Parts: sequence; C-alpha cells; structure tokens
Amino acid sequence: MAKTSMVERNNKRRRLAKKYMTRRTRLKALAADRNLPGEERFAARLRLTELPRNSSPVRIRNRCELSGRPRGYYRKLKLSRIALRQLSNEGQIPGMVKSSW
Repeated sequence: MAKTSMVERNNKRRRLAKKYMTRRTRLKALAADRNLPGEERFAARLRLTELPRNSSPVRIRNRCELSGRPRGYYRKLKLSRIALRQLSNEGQIPGMVKSSW
C-alpha cells in the first residue's frame, strides 16, 4: 500500500489539471501561434508560468486504483500488476484465467 500522502498529492494534481485545463490549452495555443507578434506570445508564456505547477498534466503519476502503487501499472485496467494478479486469481476479472502450461 502506498503512502496516503502520495496518493492524495496525486489526486490534488488531477483536480488542479482538470480545473486549469481550458486556461492552459488557450495560453499554449497563443504561445505556439507563429502569426502573433513576439510580445504577445511572450506574454502568453509568462501567464502560463504564473499558473500552479501542479496544474500541468505531465506531473500526474499513474497509480493503481486499489493500492496506490506507482510501478507496474496497466493503463487499460488502472491496476498494478500485483493487484491484477490477485484479482484474477480470485476470479474477479471476467475472462482472465491463470495461465498454466
């Protein structure tokens, strides 16, 4: 089980990224627009840096929904490899069976 503080910090980052998504995309589009004068593009970059750092989506870490484990994460199921194995052995995931050969 991951530390609760790390899981909560990641949840805070998700909330902030969702809150500032429209503002951030608008400023990034202004900063990347080559048709605008350099001063306006630079001003857009400065306003972008004034936003909270944790509102950037690249700071979000994929974590297991059950345990909060950051490593061995399956995106499709939002589970870590350990939680996936445990649930599949219990028969909780439809269609997944333990392999044997």
